[in-house]
Amino acid sequence: MGIFKKLFNHPPKPGKPREITDIEFEQEVLASDTPAVVDFYSTTCPPCQVMSGLLSEIGPQYAGKVNVYKINVTNNLETARMYQIQSVPTLVFFKNHRPIDKVVGLIPLMPLKGKIENLIK
Repeated sequence: MGIFKKLFNHPPKPGKPREITDIEFEQEVLASDTPAVVDFYSTTCPPCQVMSGLLSEIGPQYAGKVNVYKINVTNNLETARMYQIQSVPTLVFFKNHRPIDKVVGLIPLMPLKGKIENLIK
């Protein structure tokens, strides 16, 4: 079992999206001084998988500047309701402990990078 734990139970690489829950949301996103991108998604949503792939691809270049999280709306209804998530994927951009921007649906790579760049300015 030790080898499986090493292979499959490790934290994500810096900058890669990290899964959080309703319980962790306030501590990880709202209480942090580091800007954050939160990907609200569903496991049954193909566009959500594309968005997750984009964030996994570009996230590492922003490691230490922006935290990237993902939160499953099916399992974390409280946070989804709080931010009025009605469609997935939805990205919410947080800075200074509050949401400053929101994108519903897929966003192409270059505009996504632009939004993240604006977030860290």
